[in-house]
Amino acid sequence: MTYRYQWHYLLVALMAACALSAAPALATDNPAENAQLAAVIRQLDMIDRLAEHSASLPRLDGSRYYFDYERLHKDIERIRQGVHDYLVPKRAQPRDPLELLGQYRQTNEADQ
Repeated sequence: MTYRYQWHYLLVALMAACALSAAPALATDNPAENAQLAAVIRQLDMIDRLAEHSASLPRLDGSRYYFDYERLHKDIERIRQGVHDYLVPKRAQPRDPLELLGQYRQTNEADQ
């Protein structure tokens, strides 16, 4: 497995860990929780920057599959917005029922 593909698995694992750590959040005035969630947002920002850098690297010719960085970016933005909305609520609103996109492997159209 090449370094580039190992990096993809690490990126997805980090994103999942950040999402799962924010999931049990409750609307309280807990400074420790707020600090942890602010750290989650910083980590998401770092993952997003790493993904942008990796997306700018040239793709190997002949690869059948490639990583869908645009979909990853949208999921990261969705998680970031959910954590931000929790930290700075506008008003009590029902939860957004949309799910993350997932499935980051795309098929190269030229190989089909």
